[in-house]
Amino acid sequence: MNRMIILTEAELRKIVVLDRDAVACIEQAFAALATKVVAMPPILRLDIPEYRGEVDVKTAYVPGIEGFAIKISPGFFDNPKIGLPSTNGMMVLLSSRTGLVQALLLDNGYLTDVRTAAAGAVAAKYLSRQDSSVAAIFGAGMQARLQLEALTLVRPIAEARIWARDAAKAQKAAAELSGELGFPVIATSDPREAISGADIIVTTTPAEKPIVEAGWLEPGQHLTAMGSDAEHKNEIDPVAIARAGLYVADSLKQTRRLGELHHAIEAGLVAADADFAELGRIVSGRMPGRTSSEQITIADLTGTGIQDTAIATLAFARAGGMKAGTTFES
Repeated sequence: MNRMIILTEAELRKIVVLDRDAVACIEQAFAALATKVVAMPPILRLDIPEYRGEVDVKTAYVPGIEGFAIKISPGFFDNPKIGLPSTNGMMVLLSSRTGLVQALLLDNGYLTDVRTAAAGAVAAKYLSRQDSSVAAIFGAGMQARLQLEALTLVRPIAEARIWARDAAKAQKAAAELSGELGFPVIATSDPREAISGADIIVTTTPAEKPIVEAGWLEPGQHLTAMGSDAEHKNEIDPVAIARAGLYVADSLKQTRRLGELHHAIEAGLVAADADFAELGRIVSGRMPGRTSSEQITIADLTGTGIQDTAIATLAFARAGGMKAGTTFES
């Protein structure tokens, strides 16, 4: 007889929130990727271009963890036009010992949102200057909001700017975030103006052409690119990748294939086999992070299956402790 727990999005929102524990969970996942024999196959992606849709499937097994997650993550970017969220999805947690299903997490993308924001916080913790207080966020959707919130967990953010193609959406997000976070968040229609004087820049868009030019970046800035998780997506001028004082990948195998690095390789600016740091190696102390206050650092985060296994395992453990969810026996 197998016992399985089903957890809804509403239940998961009570169990897992974007806090320092969630950041620590993802930080440990990055370290595991660099220090353990993790099994993490390439992302499986299905494109549905006529509806601006894509579906990613990610998974990873970490030795020593009792379960592994398989995540199905659709993104349909025209959905907001018909009143639906652009992302949703679910995770299945299976036993590493038996392969039996332990939990069905009907999160509608919520856990992905949390782990992605937590990954941005980990990148900022290790790559931005410790006194970073001004953030620039590109995009005005859920991930843009969460990225700014996540930064406040690791850096003394006191001011933020938001740029988005939809100026009204940027204005709305800025007003709401100012109230929620207690410091000024200003919408700007000029992307270069958003970057000028910022300490940390985070891009969270599905852009297919660069929205950040290499010449806009200033000494000492840190940039985290979150949006380029498919070959056709490109938020950062490839020249910026080639010029960066420190380029860091979440998974070099992935960013060579579908991250911002992929576009720098395609443009002939970086050798296809060029070696770069991975965030897990920096988190685990195997490679140095930022080495000077003047260095321009770039994190290329495409999203990894190990992050999904980590956040799903956290949710499952908390659900057990709080006796949350609906149990099914089969």
